[in-house]
Amino acid sequence: MVNFNWSELFPNKCSIIIFILYIVLFVNQGILVTASQDSNNLYNYDIITVVLLTEVLKLITSVSLYCRDHSFASLFEDAWKNKNVLGLYFVPAFLYSLYNNLSFINLVTFDPTTYYLLLQFRVVITAVLFEVIFKKKLSRKQWWSLLILTVGCMFKQVNFSLFFDTKENTTKSVKSTNFVWDINALFILIQASCSCLAGVYNEYLLKEPGANVHIFIQNVFMYLDSILCNCFLLVLQGNFQAFSLTNIQKVFHYKVIMVMLNNTAIGIITSFFLKNMNSILKTYASALELIFTAIFSYLLFSIPIHLNTILAIVTVLYAMFLYTQNPVSNPAVNKGVRSNEDEEELLMEEV
Repeated sequence: MVNFNWSELFPNKCSIIIFILYIVLFVNQGILVTASQDSNNLYNYDIITVVLLTEVLKLITSVSLYCRDHSFASLFEDAWKNKNVLGLYFVPAFLYSLYNNLSFINLVTFDPTTYYLLLQFRVVITAVLFEVIFKKKLSRKQWWSLLILTVGCMFKQVNFSLFFDTKENTTKSVKSTNFVWDINALFILIQASCSCLAGVYNEYLLKEPGANVHIFIQNVFMYLDSILCNCFLLVLQGNFQAFSLTNIQKVFHYKVIMVMLNNTAIGIITSFFLKNMNSILKTYASALELIFTAIFSYLLFSIPIHLNTILAIVTVLYAMFLYTQNPVSNPAVNKGVRSNEDEEELLMEEV
């Protein structure tokens, strides 16, 4: 008989809600970004402008959620008292800034299903970083499930049609894909690496240095730092037209606004996810996005589901099944200060 350790997988009653919302929002993000492209798979708006304005929206949302139950003055008091944590958040903030900008670039080249599958190469990197930062050894079964998950992601890039094509067609097919991989494989690798390090380090800040800091104060720190990092990227690229009247007008299209609102919700839910669960389970949640992304991409954009996609999804599901039997447990450090769990549960009930 197979045993599922649900109590370790979802440590409290709001965890399952957070888990489901995380998957739904990320699937929605890939679809919304793809829908915001024009007929040539390009963007009519400046992606850095959108990313920066989204960070501002996340900051406003975090401040509003904190001030729902606290005074505005206490926001500054708590922020000043924990200013050292503000400095630590520059690391994940910069990494997430790169990640968000690269997501728009990579979704031009890859369809949503392929994009999420390729990002799963971050699985093993996340596991290694998790062991190093939290000094916790993963079990053999946990490592097997992670490796199977990685293999499942690799299936997506196996072009089974090559085995049935003629030699001439095979040559043409290979030549047509080399250019894409020469340029965009690096972008995917950088994006996956940013996601790994940012996710594990963000979990570390939430559970150890920031264990006693209110979760919305930590979100304020994250988004303040993210705004500064995105401004730095603007200066680095010399993109001083990002906030021209023309670019701002292009942002106020309903499709772009939906992308920004959905990304804002992702930022809030991700902080709850890492606070209640861990970055290892987060990689599995990301893998489960593939199933729904493949289905909705087919229904909305007529992107076909090939044999390699089916094999990848089946393998990912088996890896998730294996992981549920022996999940990683990494609770927050309890330092005798009232946690944010009650407030998180109240927020989930409102949702």
